[in-house]
Amino acid sequence: ADLFIRGYGATLVCTGGVAHQGDVLETSWEKTEAEMYADVAISRGVPRERILLETRATNTAENIRFARDLLSRREIRPRNIVLAVKPFMRRRVWATLPIEWPEMPATLASQQMTLDEYFTNELGPEKIINIMMGDLQRIWVYGRKGWSAPQPLPAEVREAYQKLAALGFTKHLIAEE
Repeated sequence: ADLFIRGYGATLVCTGGVAHQGDVLETSWEKTEAEMYADVAISRGVPRERILLETRATNTAENIRFARDLLSRREIRPRNIVLAVKPFMRRRVWATLPIEWPEMPATLASQQMTLDEYFTNELGPEKIINIMMGDLQRIWVYGRKGWSAPQPLPAEVREAYQKLAALGFTKHLIAEE
């Protein structure tokens, strides 16, 4: 919303379907992620008529693919896009873009904050670290499957991942096959 208000776009696409149920990503929301994001944007001054909602996506690839399709159906042809993402999702989104929308120049934007600043009552340390572990793991698993572009994994990142997994931060991990 803040980027839109500062002039970084003519259209704001809010994407995301029904929040997860029964897992670490579960929320208390009664709306889709897109509707929640749109409500925040409107409360910050974005005109409702400048917002498009994509309410079906259930993962990062679908967020990108369905937003692209929505813009195409509306005959909106951006020259470039700005994706507002969670700070810890930047690498995963960056790896997914070349697969889902390879021709689109893009910039990623995130709020600059410390990990401690990111924690809230609903998103405490245990929940956030579990989510971050799952997102990190998906970078290399999805890269191997061709669902995202392969990314380098520094040894110290792999070691930190293994230590956190050994401490039980595994609630958002997937089978690696």
